[in-house]
Formats: sequence, structure tokens, C-alpha cells
Amino acid sequence: MSELSSDLRMQEKMVQSFQQIRKELHQNIVGMETAMDAMFWTLLCQGHALFVGVPGLAKTLLISSLSELLSLKFNRIQFTPDMMPSDLLGSEILEEEKTTGRKVFEFRRGPIFCQMLLADEINRTSPKTQAALLQAMQESEVTYAGKNYELMPPFVVFATQNPIESEGTYPLPEAQLDRFLLSIPVDYPSEADELEIVKRTTSQNRIILEPVLSSADLLKYQSLVKKVPMDDKLVNQTVQLVRRSRPGEQMSKELSEVIRFGAGPRASQAIAMTAKARALLAGRFAVREEDIFAVAPFVLKHRLVLRRLRDQSAESVVSQLIQASI
Repeated sequence: MSELSSDLRMQEKMVQSFQQIRKELHQNIVGMETAMDAMFWTLLCQGHALFVGVPGLAKTLLISSLSELLSLKFNRIQFTPDMMPSDLLGSEILEEEKTTGRKVFEFRRGPIFCQMLLADEINRTSPKTQAALLQAMQESEVTYAGKNYELMPPFVVFATQNPIESEGTYPLPEAQLDRFLLSIPVDYPSEADELEIVKRTTSQNRIILEPVLSSADLLKYQSLVKKVPMDDKLVNQTVQLVRRSRPGEQMSKELSEVIRFGAGPRASQAIAMTAKARALLAGRFAVREEDIFAVAPFVLKHRLVLRRLRDQSAESVVSQLIQASI
């Protein structure tokens, strides 16, 4: 069997697995198809995602339900203003060796040592604690007291953020935001979905989800994403789209009055990788132009630094960038 035939068979199995995951998620979750799509892309790209929405939209339930369907070690942390980096990473404790009686410092690992981390309300903790996540998200390892500790693959951070409350919150710095592959908006449900939510959550039915995908299979699927071919023309189109977001490049006068700082090269990489994941889940082993423009808003929105203008939003700015690239 050729390598391509083997890859196509793996892709078929992968699509079936994620279709089953979506079906199982809908036992607990009503609607949220777009959020599920972006969450799956994040998993396949070995990335991290920031879920943004007002309270009560089931962001935490969506992520915790996914954790039940994947055979991954899962931890959830509720971020608070008084949280310290050691609460996340761990700390050294003075222990006595049983054989020698000698006292030594032993590193006790914190909740970040898992495969899937739910960072709930990440913007409620201080910049110092937020910074403790940076190395873990970028390098999948933690440094403590001069020693490096590797995190279990596939390590993924799903963080939630409330966009409307400012009291007791700390804005995520650009360096932190750039570590998130995607920013996933979670909007209000439709009327029909809200009716179904009320019916489900006010009954006695309790759904127990069983694992669908193993960590070994997920690692194989993540490797498969990088094999998806992407035409040089589409790569160039991706790069030009991102470069248009930077003042002084190919930006229109209208956008230059709105955007202070554009997206960096990591955004180009993110769009290309996420487009490949989208193509795979759509049953294709090649990237199309539609994949690029479908994933671009999730990649760009949180990476643009805008001026404070009342008549513009991040969504409208990204939409203008995409329209200029079509």
C-alpha cells in the first residue's frame, strides 16, 4: 500500500471519529456547530484556543464534555485574582527520604501537568500567573528552579474569557494572545436552541459520555495534518492576507486609521495549518481557497491591535481584510 493510500485511509477513519465526537457532544450541547468546528481544528493543529462569550453559554460544558470523549488526562482550573504561578505549575516541598532520613526538596507537580487544560476565566488572574502559561503553551514544557519538565503530549489549553466584565479582570497581553491558535466566539443560542436547552437542563436525565478517541490516535491525526498539500498560490494568498493587516504594508487608508498593529508571521502559519485541518475534516486531502477564508477570522481577530473607534469592531476589520484578498 502506498503512503498516500495509507494517509487517505487514516483520514477516513479520522473523519468518522470526529463525526462520532460531534454526535456525542450534542447529547450535552445544543447547537454551537461553529465552536465545535474550531475546537476540532485546534486539536488537530496541536494548538490552543480561547473561547470568548458572555456567562452562561456552556463554554465550560463544551470543553469538559470533549474531555470525556478523549482519552486524555484532563484538569480544570478556575482562575482567580489571588492565584499564584505555583498554584498552576507546582512547588517544591521539603520531604524526608525514608532510607537515609535526609531532608530534600521534591517538586510537586501542579494541575498544568495534564494533556488537556481548561483555563476557566483566564483573564481573572494576574499577568504574573498568566505569564506562567506562556512557556507551556509554546514549548510544551515547564521550567521550575532551573529544571525543565516536559508536559504530556498532546498538550492543549482551552481557555475561556468573559468579554463584558471588566471589574477584577486583567487584559491578556499580546504575547499571551498570540499563543492561542484560534479565538472562538460563543454567541447566544437561537430561540429553538434555547427552548431545547431549557427542556434538557430541567429534566432528570444525566448523560454519561464514553471515550471515542485515544491520545495515540489523536497524535497520528495531528501528524497527518502536516502532510496535507497546499499549493504555493494559496500559501502566497495566505501571507498576503496577513501582511495586509500591518500598517505600512499593503493596507488601505481606511484600515490604517483603524489598525495600530497587525498580525505577525505566526498568524500566517496558523491560517495555513488550520486550513489543512479544515480540509481534512471536510473529506479533502488538499487545501482550497475557501478553507483559508473560513479559518482566517478565528486566527486574526485576537491578533489585531485596534484604535478605539466606536464605528469599527474586530469582526468588521477582519471582514474588510478578507474582502480585499478575495
